[in-house]
Amino acid sequence: MEYVNLGRTGLKVSRVCLGTNMFGAGYVDDRRAVSVVDQAIECGINFIDTADAYNDGHSERVVGMAIRSRRHDFVIGTKGFIPTGPGVNDKGLSRKHLVHAVESSLRRLGTDYIDLYQVHFWDPDTPLHETLRTLDGLVQQGKIRYLGCSNFAAWQLCKALWVSDKQDLERFESVQPEYNLGKRDIELELLPLCDDQQVSVIPYQLLMGGLLTGSYRRDADPAGDSHMASRHAQRAKDTYWTDATFDMVDGLVAIAAEVGCEPAQLSLAWALTRPAVASVIVGASRPGQAVSNAAAAAIRLDPDVVARLDAL
Repeated sequence: MEYVNLGRTGLKVSRVCLGTNMFGAGYVDDRRAVSVVDQAIECGINFIDTADAYNDGHSERVVGMAIRSRRHDFVIGTKGFIPTGPGVNDKGLSRKHLVHAVESSLRRLGTDYIDLYQVHFWDPDTPLHETLRTLDGLVQQGKIRYLGCSNFAAWQLCKALWVSDKQDLERFESVQPEYNLGKRDIELELLPLCDDQQVSVIPYQLLMGGLLTGSYRRDADPAGDSHMASRHAQRAKDTYWTDATFDMVDGLVAIAAEVGCEPAQLSLAWALTRPAVASVIVGASRPGQAVSNAAAAAIRLDPDVVARLDAL
């Protein structure tokens, strides 16, 4: 496994990050989820991503259970913003909600610090300086080590970096955007911004909910025990289950056969060629999937292969 620095920091993260939004979703029981984490660390994956909103906090609880005896070996990233209760202040990036969200995540994870705390979405209702000053204070208290954001447009990230710089506050060292062979809008502004400002890009939804594994067929419903058949994957299915995507999959499968790897591995390796992409978030419901995903970090693609993938 290869490791790179997160943003401008000295923190080393693996080039493959274990996504855990399926932990606690019902079709992956807790014992199997822990076995996935065990296998991930065996493969050199030290980076785990979760969020307080994943399955009502159960994902964080399972991650905490899996890492408890070896906390220092992992870089744990979690997120806050999405409503976690019925109250008007149970969401967003206000000081009130952020402090509560961080304390709650710490309890569920069973730890006294979060390596990377990421704001899950942009909050137009809260001044940036309030959000960033609150996060800076939590870093000073030792409850958070580093800061990141998720689902930010380039202008939003740029504005946040400016506020941090002008007010001498901790800045966002990473951003999580949705990115894959079929959704590449971040290449226009966000990737160049992050490359220039040394902000690590940590993309998610690389496999389009599993479609880019090549294991689904356009003329057949997903198997009942598959990720794409779960309620959890409904958004990905609604977004990506199209003839155009399956045409792309056909091309991806053909190129993967030439390269000598799995289609999913090729998708991850392609993303890792992009400037500023530090690590790719990919879930695993079985230990073997974690092994396969980790191996993608070692794949080196010739420029002509990258160009063919770009053209899919």
